[in-house]
Amino acid sequence: MQHQKLRLASALQRQISEAEEQQVTPVAPDPRILRRTRSLNAPSPFQHFGPCGRIMKNSAMVMQIQDPASQRLTWYKPPLTVLVIKKKDSQVLPPFVQLVEWLVQEKHMVVWVESAVLEDKLLRDDVKLEQESSKFQKVHGQYAGVRARFLALREKLVTFKDGRDDLTDRIDFIVCLGGDGTLLYASQLFQQSVPPVMAFYLGSLGFLTPFQCDNFQEQVTNVLEGHAALTLRSRLRCSIHRKGERRKESLLHSVGGNLLIPSFQRQLNYVELNNGQTGKAGCNNNNGHNNSILVLNEVVINRGPSPYLSNIDIFLDGKYITSVQGDGLIVSTPTGSTAYAAAAGASMIHPSVPAILVTPICPHSLSFRPIVVPAGVELKISISPDSRNTSRVSFDGRNDQELNHGDSLRVTTSIYPVPSICSQDQISDWFDSLAEGLHWNVRKRQKCLDELSDLTASGSEDTLDDFDNLQIYDA
Repeated sequence: MQHQKLRLASALQRQISEAEEQQVTPVAPDPRILRRTRSLNAPSPFQHFGPCGRIMKNSAMVMQIQDPASQRLTWYKPPLTVLVIKKKDSQVLPPFVQLVEWLVQEKHMVVWVESAVLEDKLLRDDVKLEQESSKFQKVHGQYAGVRARFLALREKLVTFKDGRDDLTDRIDFIVCLGGDGTLLYASQLFQQSVPPVMAFYLGSLGFLTPFQCDNFQEQVTNVLEGHAALTLRSRLRCSIHRKGERRKESLLHSVGGNLLIPSFQRQLNYVELNNGQTGKAGCNNNNGHNNSILVLNEVVINRGPSPYLSNIDIFLDGKYITSVQGDGLIVSTPTGSTAYAAAAGASMIHPSVPAILVTPICPHSLSFRPIVVPAGVELKISISPDSRNTSRVSFDGRNDQELNHGDSLRVTTSIYPVPSICSQDQISDWFDSLAEGLHWNVRKRQKCLDELSDLTASGSEDTLDDFDNLQIYDA
């Protein structure tokens, strides 16, 4: 026993000596970089299992996950063009005009706005007020100063129209003024790469809008200088495959030439080949398989006006999983987990988690719980052959259309996320939104035992039952 102790002590001393000989100089951490002891994502697992086993190497990598704490915005060239999107509300006009005026005059940026902004009657001086209501005449007079400032900038603005103009590679930076719907609209405008989005809270809920307009000059300047954290909000790539298109593809394949492209597209996962089509054209019924639409919140399949239950089949990477008998199905991103999916009983998932959430809507089953699947899979959703009715499908609340028997909807994670700029960081912004927007886990605090013992041992003849009754009366 003594000999064994001496041998262990000798081995320990040898390890200490080898460590001292290496003379490794520790590197001082950069105080400007926010470091955490833990990451939102688990570390990459060790790929060797015992002496002989290991994970088989595969060249087809699905995705690379970066530590969310290191996701910070940087500009490799100064941003010159900015898209300002506002909600349709007269109360947003004063901060909107103030922001646009500051961007043009102080930052010398090219500002893009919707063409509908120029048609706003409150920002025009050629409105025939005698044809308007007395209430509008009063509001029009109150906005005289705002209107004068906007008219001085009108000729310097660049306009676009949704569904007509393609904004791909034209915008460097996006500013949203409104609620969550404004950010969803900005996501819908860019069906490929999305510029960094800075969302200001001027709506009702504001779950996705962390910035306040009080000191927008300082906040926007910090972002333009590259001092901001990012949350990469994943999106879903959705495409509808109509009945009969498969036969059409086989005929095109026999012809050859460039007509092979639609057939080849169906075999590619995680490759965006939408030919630059944006907006509502992405899910046109007459388009081929290479047309898709990207959604930020969710895609919803429901029974529409039919009185019958929806009967929907779900396939995961080509394998049948289950059928949904109920009002419908929600396929959402982690960002959308706090929207319709949360109302349907799903769990809330942090937007940095790579996942797809599948939530039934009022299923006629006591055991159908929402599930979370990996972000790399492809979901195929189709109407069951024995279903009594068709279904309706909508994408982020837009582009509602019918899903008939034989049609299928295919959903997977897109390679084009929405880079949402954080007010603080990825953790604080999300939990602040849960607390302020949804009042998550709000409850009256339970009293500690010391307070109870003080009341019961106060010398009075009150019993615990009397104390409980007193609590009820106080409530």
